[in-house]
Amino acid sequence: MNQLEAFIKQRQITEVECLVPDLSGIARGKILPAEKFLRILRDRGLRMPEAIFVQTVTGEFPDEDVTSPENADIYMIPDESTIRIVPWYKEPTAEVISDCVYVDGAPVDIAPRFVLKRILELYAARGWKPIVAPELEFFLVQINKDPDYPLLPPIGRSGRTESGRQAYGIDAVNEFDPIFEDVYDYCEAQDIDIDTLTHEAGAAQIEINFNHSDALALADQVFLFKRTVRETAIRHNVYATFMAKPMQNEPGSAMHIHQSVVDIATGANIFASDDGQDTDLFRGHIAGLQKYLPAVMPLLAPNVNSYRRLVAGNDAPINVHWGRDNRTVGLRVPLSTREARRVENRVPGADANPYLAIAASLACGYLGMTQALRPEDAVRGSAYERPLHSLPRHQSDALEKFNACEPLKEVLGSKFIQAVTCVKRAEYDAYQRVISSWERENLLLNV
Repeated sequence: MNQLEAFIKQRQITEVECLVPDLSGIARGKILPAEKFLRILRDRGLRMPEAIFVQTVTGEFPDEDVTSPENADIYMIPDESTIRIVPWYKEPTAEVISDCVYVDGAPVDIAPRFVLKRILELYAARGWKPIVAPELEFFLVQINKDPDYPLLPPIGRSGRTESGRQAYGIDAVNEFDPIFEDVYDYCEAQDIDIDTLTHEAGAAQIEINFNHSDALALADQVFLFKRTVRETAIRHNVYATFMAKPMQNEPGSAMHIHQSVVDIATGANIFASDDGQDTDLFRGHIAGLQKYLPAVMPLLAPNVNSYRRLVAGNDAPINVHWGRDNRTVGLRVPLSTREARRVENRVPGADANPYLAIAASLACGYLGMTQALRPEDAVRGSAYERPLHSLPRHQSDALEKFNACEPLKEVLGSKFIQAVTCVKRAEYDAYQRVISSWERENLLLNV
């Protein structure tokens, strides 16, 4: 409370946005005058309904009720370490990410931020601390007011839309230099520690890398970064989209998660021995990812659109093979020093909630380490030539595996898995009622 009050008064903040990420990663919460924010916090009165965590991406609520029958209030508890300036407003405005608790002080166990904290506590109990570094891809597109029309690349400084593939193209990125100058400025103002910016293979597709750090801190930064990029793009009269597969005939967008684990007492990377060899814990971590990633896909590929990305040939995985410096596998081990030994989980889509994607990936690795699992042999050559498509092909298949996996219920929480399932089934049912343009184009007069 003292830190929040000092921040607000020193910067003469007039308004505060209290943010809570829901299951889809959408920012929910409240906006209120700064003085009222401080006054309410003293009385612990910042409330919202628990059902906010079972709201679908379309704003509906599923028929199945996993919250309290009364839809009682929960309390928003701002995390002082997350308060930041919102740099794009004229009036001095702050944003702060909040955790949520019930009236008795117990954490809301279906809140995504708590789910990640729960996994980190499991690691801490073993004397371990995960280190992560996300890589996030997204597309810039022309403003699209009619969802029946396909998305198009925006017009850059040259006055033309991008054509062809411009992977790692410097001039292609510079076409949108004014947007990215603002993105970097806004990120610096919010202490969002982004690193490299590159052009990916798709038309106006960009990747931003985050510097490696604490898992919760990085999840907060990715959550705020998505909001920042979308806001910046709109101010430049374009859209930024983190859909997993927004455009036909273009590659999808991923959120690759580099992950390693250090010993809390010594700070040493427990994935490599002193002589640089892989440790049993490292092999167990990979094996856990191989065994449990198919079951945790509703958190890595949370939308019906997510599964359009997971096809062979576009740097997207179709299985959970692993290999060294191999981008055709789901689990890539980059060439590195002993201190930087890590695995890159290439399965999550850019549309995933960062708290849940990181929690899911770390949970799989944790189960592999604690169960002393052993991975399959590393793949040499293209994993696309392997016949096995071991990841679910559709959201309904993913939800069945998700609910059948008892070890995941133990580490993620049964109520949380029930909440995700009812929300995603409601979204899937809504999607099934939609008739697509492809169906009208190819079936209307032909069948």
